[in-house]
Amino acid sequence: MKYGKYIDTEIGSIYMEAEDGHITRLEFADEAKPNESCPLLDEAEKQLKEYFSGTRRAFDLPIKTEGTEFQQSVWAKLREIPYGETRTYGDIARQLGKPGAARAVGMANNRNPLCILIPCHRVVGADGALVGYAGGLDRKRFLLDLENRGSEHA
Repeated sequence: MKYGKYIDTEIGSIYMEAEDGHITRLEFADEAKPNESCPLLDEAEKQLKEYFSGTRRAFDLPIKTEGTEFQQSVWAKLREIPYGETRTYGDIARQLGKPGAARAVGMANNRNPLCILIPCHRVVGADGALVGYAGGLDRKRFLLDLENRGSEHA
């Protein structure tokens, strides 16, 4: 069965979905979707609130994504970027052994179904500029600033 939960955060509303014991979607939402929560989504909400309060740096939630083999490999690399750090699209492409695939990494990043949980906000342009975030650059800046403040107190 598929469950959905809509929560309010410091940077707007987020919609989460769970199915078969995994979080399958986490996205910024401009409109309310049906709310039918389950214990897993309640736990995800708790962990997100801890993240936004600065007390959580990593998520401990079962996730499941659907995508191409390349997208899956990009999303796996995104999950390796430490809290409070950034990488460029080119960095990710080189880590995958595909140094010319920075644009393809950007496209995979854009298709990330689990914003924040798979931290695509930690990927920046080659010059360090904030570029390409589906949730908007203001949200990306907020998330990076939140993590930078948190990493200073580590």
